[in-house]
Amino acid sequence: MAGEDPVTIFGVALLAVCTLLGAWLGDLLGMALHVKSNVGGVGIAMILLILARVGLQRRGALSHPFKLGVEFWASLYIPIVVAMASIQNVAGAIKGGPVVVTAAAGSVLLCWGVMALIGRMGRGEAVEAHAAHVLSGDPE
Repeated sequence: MAGEDPVTIFGVALLAVCTLLGAWLGDLLGMALHVKSNVGGVGIAMILLILARVGLQRRGALSHPFKLGVEFWASLYIPIVVAMASIQNVAGAIKGGPVVVTAAAGSVLLCWGVMALIGRMGRGEAVEAHAAHVLSGDPE
């Protein structure tokens, strides 16, 4: 690992910290809801990863290569979430009680609401210009 890219190491470290915190918070949430399972740990980890990236970027702590590395690992995290969700026993979760169904419906409604809010806040041309800038890979 003598010539390992620091961008990769930073991205993996940030992903690991967010995953561990998300799992821990999901376990705590499960205990609080009296469910013998991790509740939303992977989703919490994704939110933490997004917040960490945004927070570091606002403080100016992310150089362009570090930003690309963190975004790379963030994009890989989505398939991990899908894989983890696919191994969960949905039928067992539904039998677990109405808390699970309520949490699932609430999270879907919350996501729809947040996405609608973000869509209304976006300024068409400004959003397109920013997307083109990000896709070009130019440093800020």
